[in-house]
Formats: sequence, C-alpha cells, structure tokens
Amino acid sequence: MAVDVYLNFNGNCRDAAEFYAEVFKTEKPQIMTFGEAPPSPDYTLPEEAKDLVMHTRLNIGGSNIMFSDVFPGSPFIEGNNVSLAFVSADENEVRSAFEALKVGGKVGADLQETFFSKCYGNLKDRFGIEWQVSLETDQM
Repeated sequence: MAVDVYLNFNGNCRDAAEFYAEVFKTEKPQIMTFGEAPPSPDYTLPEEAKDLVMHTRLNIGGSNIMFSDVFPGSPFIEGNNVSLAFVSADENEVRSAFEALKVGGKVGADLQETFFSKCYGNLKDRFGIEWQVSLETDQM
C-alpha cells in the first residue's frame, strides 16, 4: 500500500521526468505514451496526443513519483497539477478508500477496469484534493 505523488505536465513531461532522473540519479524512466495505449473503437486518438506521456514514474529516495502530460483540451493550471495516488494490492482497500473519499466530493471517473488496472478511479475530495485510486499491478 502506498500514497504516491502524481504530477501532470503540459506537453513537457518527458523532459521533466528525464531531468529528475538525472538530478536524482535514478534509472532512466520507462515512458508509455498515449499512442502506445490500446486503441478504443469508440474514440480516435488525436494526432497531437500520440507522443505525449500517458504515464511514467521514478523512485526518488524510496518514494514513487508518477508523471503524465495532460490530454489535449484538458485543463492545466501550473501549480495545481498535483494529485495523490493511493495504490494497493487489496481491491477491497481500493474500493473502501474510493467510497470514503467521494463523500462530499466530485467523482471524475468511477471505479472501473482499465487496460492498466483492474480497479481504477479518480475524484476530488470534499477538501479539493485530487485523488487517483488504483489496484496495484506489475505494469509500470
């Protein structure tokens, strides 16, 4: 179980992740782009999104820091581009945390199976904190 910091960038995520890897002398980040995600028959990925970073992470001093670019057209406000990611190998724990955090908050994505997690959701809690909850996987 972990709570990780998740940083969003406005098209320069790859540069930022590579910079932080160099600064903190970590392994070079493994980067998944939006274009590498499985295609959806219901949605055509815009050309400008294909090379943007969908997900990467670094381990800095024992803490996971996760990174992504915002999707084209999504709001980006420098300084407010941080969320907390609750990651657990226990699905009941993920579901319980999500249900508790959503009380008085606003759900962005209900808990659902995605190609990267069997149980993922995101929300803003009643205090305005952005959360992502996810069932831990062996991927990235």
